[in-house]
Amino acid sequence: MKTGAKNRGQSPISHSGSGNAGNRALTPIFQRGHHDMGGMAAGAVERAEHDYADWERRVDAMVVLLTGIRGNKRTMTVDELRKNIEALAPELYDGATYYERWIASATQTLIQRGVITTADLARKMDEVRKRA
Repeated sequence: MKTGAKNRGQSPISHSGSGNAGNRALTPIFQRGHHDMGGMAAGAVERAEHDYADWERRVDAMVVLLTGIRGNKRTMTVDELRKNIEALAPELYDGATYYERWIASATQTLIQRGVITTADLARKMDEVRKRA
């Protein structure tokens, strides 16, 4: 579908109904994702500084390392991080903290890229459980 300059930045639309174009209702082609809360009431944003748990600092550092350039390529991109966060099921997205979303997304990205396998992940998670 071609979009003119005046439609840039807007969701593509389709005409529904019958009659001439001026009388037809416009229907968005894309639905808003569950994560997309722009313009919706979502409660107050906590703006106070707070300490991060050690695991949150580790997740942040890991993502910085994974998205950094090694040699001449990245292990993952911030676009992949965002895409996989947005792909979380609504109940997982709503129930997870910020860094829980990051770790779920980074894990999915590494699996998608073939860096790790689900078997590798399961094996490592078993090792961690046994240490607890």
